[in-house]
Order: sequence, then C-alpha cells, then structure tokens
Amino acid sequence: MVDSKQQWKAWLYLSPAIILLLVFTGWPIINTIRMAFLEGYRSLEAAGGATYQIGFGNFTKVISYGKFINCMKNTVLICILTVPISSMLALIIAVCLNSIKPLQKLLQTIFFLPYVTNSIAIGMVFAAMFNIVGNVVTGSIQSYGIKNDSNRFFGGHWIDWNNVSSTYSSNITVMVVYIVWNALPFKILILLGGLQSVNKQYYDAARVDGTSRVRTFTKITVPLLSPMIAYGVITGFIGGFKGYTSSGGIFGETMGPAQDAGRLNTMVGFIYDSLSNSYQGRASAAALILFVIILIVTLLNLYVSKKKVHY
Repeated sequence: MVDSKQQWKAWLYLSPAIILLLVFTGWPIINTIRMAFLEGYRSLEAAGGATYQIGFGNFTKVISYGKFINCMKNTVLICILTVPISSMLALIIAVCLNSIKPLQKLLQTIFFLPYVTNSIAIGMVFAAMFNIVGNVVTGSIQSYGIKNDSNRFFGGHWIDWNNVSSTYSSNITVMVVYIVWNALPFKILILLGGLQSVNKQYYDAARVDGTSRVRTFTKITVPLLSPMIAYGVITGFIGGFKGYTSSGGIFGETMGPAQDAGRLNTMVGFIYDSLSNSYQGRASAAALILFVIILIVTLLNLYVSKKKVHY
C-alpha cells in the first residue's frame, strides 16, 4: 500500500497513462454513444452546422438494413463453427504436446508461429491455396490452387472455393479453415500451460487404479483444465464477433466473390464501410449493437462456466 501522504506521487506517475486512456479510449467511447443516438449523424454535415434530433433512428435503420443482417449472419455462423472446433482441436493438440518429450519446445514454437504472423499475410496465403486462376484471354484455367491440386492428385475433383462462381458454403469453409488454424496457437499455449501445472499425483493415482486413458482424459484432464477451456471459449467468441481481417485477407476489399461483393462481410466490416461513407451515426449504432451482442454472449458463457468449471 502507498502511504496516504505519498499518494500524490503515485497519481503523478500514473497521470500520463490516465490522460492517454481518457483521450484515446474514454472519449471515443463517449462520442460513439453520443453519435449513435443522433439520428442520421454525419460528421461533415455536423461540421457545416447541421443539427440532429436525439432518437433511435440509427438503430432502426441498421437493423432494417439488409447488408447488416447478412453481416450479422456471417459473424454468428463463423463464431458457432470456429470456436468449438478450434477449442477441441487445441485441447487435443495440447494433450499430445504435453505427452511428447523429445522436440517439445520446437513443436511448441512451430504451433505458435501463426499467432505472431500478420493476419492479412496468412489470408493471402490461404487465398492462394484455395484460389482458381484462369486465363482471361483464352478462358482456360492456369492453376486450381494447392488444395484442388491435392484433390486431383488423389483422384478427387476440383472445387471453386472462393472465385467468381463459388458457393456460399465453399466460401465459409475456406474462412472457417483459416480462422481455426489462426486461432489454435493462443489456445494451445493456454491449455499447455494449464496441463503443465496440473498435479501429477492425479495421473499417478489413475494409473495405479488402472484407469483407461479416455476416462483419465474426461474425468481428470478436462475438469482440471475447465478454467482455461472456459477462458479460451469466451475470448474466442469475443474475437470471433470482432473478426474482420479473415474476410479481407482471403477475399480482398470486395469481401466476397466478384458477382456478389460483400457477401462474406462481417459486423466489424459493416462498421468500417459505414465510416468510410461518412455515416458515423449508423456506424456508431452498429458498434453499440455489436457490443450488446458480445456482452450477452460473454454473460451466457460466464453463467455456463459457473456450472461447469471446476476451480
């Protein structure tokens, strides 16, 4: 504890950080709430002296806007698909890594590499893996992409994953594969750290009792790792709802195939699009809606974790 007579020194040392937080975090939050309730707010018009009424017009416009509903559907679908898959895969990989002693550090480094790699760069790599490149002049296909070339090598057929004639399901598949692969490193690191801190006496007792590996995994490993699993699920949903770079990295600025630009856009992408078109009121309303959705999902996860998590 800081002596009450010396607290002014502590506040003095903290003042630069507090001022920066108030300017670059506190004020933007307050301003976002303000603009969301100013109907039809646009900064350029406001600078010219325009006045706006307070109401819920921005929210009704956003909710009734077809593109926003599509963006919400994409975001929710991606979260529902990627979070459970990445969490289960991360748990399995973490258990396997924990049981491997030779080259364990090297394998941990390899699995962690995607976490420190630029998301846009990874998206471009995945786009190249799944893309079909054709010759505009002759109309012939020059490359089917690494994934399709592998399918054809083993006797399968090529699939138009993320090109002009690709389907919605194939586009989502590419995004899910990319997001799961990109989300694994952080979850593996958290779960592996939890595994290495588990008391080995539990496993010794199970081994003495002749407990099978499956039962040991379900009755010892999973319950003891439940706090880390819950943390990974909650942060996974939060990160999933804030996702944007995945669509941009794979599909570019169009956020989808050329014949249906914006088809794979997310809620954050909708906010950015509104800002680029100077619809600050609409973007602020969409941001608050996204905040409420994330808050509800987080509270639900916390409620479930109280029932299932063992500390």
